[in-house]
Amino acid sequence: MFHVKRRRTLKRHRELPRLPDDVVELILERLPVKSLLRFRSVSKNLKSAIDSPRFQERQQLIHTSRGGPDVLFVSTNVYDDDGRLVKRDDDGRRFVFGSSCAYTVHVPTNWGGTSVCHSTCDGLLCLYSIYNPSVCVLMNPATRWLRTFPISNIQNLLLHRLTKNTPTPKLGFGKDKLTGAYKPVFLTNSSGFGLDNVTTCEVFDFTTQLWRYVHPASPFTTNPHTDPVYLDGSLYWLTDCKEEPKVLSFDLHTETFHVICDAPFAHVLDLCSVTICILDNRLCVSKKDWPTQDIWSFQYSNKTWKKMCSIDLTQTFSWLGEPEWSLEPIAILEKHKLLLQGRDYRGAFFILDLLTNSYHLLFKPSYSPTSLCYSQSLFSA
Repeated sequence: MFHVKRRRTLKRHRELPRLPDDVVELILERLPVKSLLRFRSVSKNLKSAIDSPRFQERQQLIHTSRGGPDVLFVSTNVYDDDGRLVKRDDDGRRFVFGSSCAYTVHVPTNWGGTSVCHSTCDGLLCLYSIYNPSVCVLMNPATRWLRTFPISNIQNLLLHRLTKNTPTPKLGFGKDKLTGAYKPVFLTNSSGFGLDNVTTCEVFDFTTQLWRYVHPASPFTTNPHTDPVYLDGSLYWLTDCKEEPKVLSFDLHTETFHVICDAPFAHVLDLCSVTICILDNRLCVSKKDWPTQDIWSFQYSNKTWKKMCSIDLTQTFSWLGEPEWSLEPIAILEKHKLLLQGRDYRGAFFILDLLTNSYHLLFKPSYSPTSLCYSQSLFSA
């Protein structure tokens, strides 16, 4: 009797209708990355579907349209002067803001002096070093996929000429929106290297696995204390013109530089007092002038600046003192909560509520991590 019932059960299971492939994909697209990684091992068909660029693009589009961005606190290994690994205690932090999360990701690098590229794209981030002849790394924190690529000519030159006053170039990273090619970019001021040109620009090609120079490079030197940011197919820098700072763009498809506008401030006596960032998918700049720091967002329709908010630095004095650097705006969460980070050593993280104009301390790290506005994805390069 048992065998008869079992045969009937198996027969009913075999007769269950099979969902069409396109319906299965529509269901899968709504799942988080962690679940999709498990489904990849179920069958070859599912793996093929999940690994397709079309599926990955739709999956990320759906998840980014559902709510606000996440924030990554990226921590890397820290070594003391004797080369010993310093124990960290920042790895377990996680904060929830509506549909957004802010959490720590630890990247166990095996070299000191690791820098994290501030410009992220499609859930990918870059790590590099200007102090050690190590490789650069492109990685996806959600899938743990990574790919190494060689250091640039500028990095190689810097290793042999590093002094206190040598400029330290900041890596930019973004995507050519027409071809889909990811491109790491180094733009550095040439004067610190004794070169004749104003700036030197290198772009890495993942197809050829080679760095190549871009000619002409930027006609303006850039602020060495700010990192480039990525938005909609272009990288952006602040120039180091103290009288009339400008915003410089680099189109990742045409590989050409353009000055898009003047900054909304002038007479910058201290280059550490200004910064550039992306907030709510808008290009923004900020300037600290104690006891306040103002943030402006760029209006593409008429190419003007609109003041977003003014930060009262006396409200954060107990957490940060009088900061030497401008505060770093990280992300707008729940539409009105601005996450900021002190850029000084062990700078505190805090929230400015743009509706109530109130300030709330989030935490003080033992070692200041790099904070990135981020969206999980399945992408690789």
